[in-house]
Amino acid sequence: MFAIVADVERYPEFVPWCAGLRVLKREQQGGREILLAETLVGYKSLRERYTSRVVLDPAARSVDVKEVEGPFRVLENHWRFTPEHDGCRVDFSIEFEFKSRVLGKIAAAVLGPVMSRMTDAFEGRARELSKRKS
Repeated sequence: MFAIVADVERYPEFVPWCAGLRVLKREQQGGREILLAETLVGYKSLRERYTSRVVLDPAARSVDVKEVEGPFRVLENHWRFTPEHDGCRVDFSIEFEFKSRVLGKIAAAVLGPVMSRMTDAFEGRARELSKRKS
């Protein structure tokens, strides 16, 4: 699961509303990989672009994302992966607030279904990749 979340360039292939993503910069710091990534998200007629700093830490089994430029006042998310039995437990947290009240109201109205579809997308990707390896 860490590898799936860390493979940000593939998000447009399977993450709902991710219309594009490109890595602007990539560097190594110790055992961590630091990315600067620009993401284009779209929902119906709304399109927004933002840039995030993504910290991939395989030793700590974590991925941390923080927006550095874009439509959010705050956007941070954190992924933690804990091995369990034949798989792993994934803990995900997100904090966000749009600069625009209109976008904030739209997001609040659709947050539950959006989070459910996002979860389904990552789980589906894991199933698809595990079938390919079999």
